[in-house]
Amino acid sequence: MTTNEQSVIDGFTVRRTIHINAPVDKVWAAITEPQHLAKWFPDRAELEPVSVGATGSFEWDDYGTQPVIVEAVDAPHSIAYRWGNEAPDSATVDPEHSTVFTFTLVPVAGGTQLTVVETGFETLTDPAASLEGNRGGWNFELDQLVAYLEGAA
Repeated sequence: MTTNEQSVIDGFTVRRTIHINAPVDKVWAAITEPQHLAKWFPDRAELEPVSVGATGSFEWDDYGTQPVIVEAVDAPHSIAYRWGNEAPDSATVDPEHSTVFTFTLVPVAGGTQLTVVETGFETLTDPAASLEGNRGGWNFELDQLVAYLEGAA
């Protein structure tokens, strides 16, 4: 399985870039289709067909349900999700107290380079704790994505 650098915090942003030995179309499906998302990210995913304004939820057994809304789409190059970090188990996302994470995919030799950038932590009650928690979360979750797509999961 491919080994990648860990997430970094820069100001109120978490960023991680990884390499996945899989083509862009396969990575795109894994980050946009509920049946694939649930294999590496949340325990359960519900999401309307991907378009700007599509809504859904990501549910973790240990962390509750996070409502999500698709903020931007440029298939198969990037997708941005807003989620309600401050209000788990809420049915909607509060745009004034939430973060946005954007996946950007670039085809490279041997697969896909995926970068996730999460912003908006300054709107949360405890930005430092949320930054650190999500930094660790992206380390774990994106390693799970690599394992899933490279067949080691």
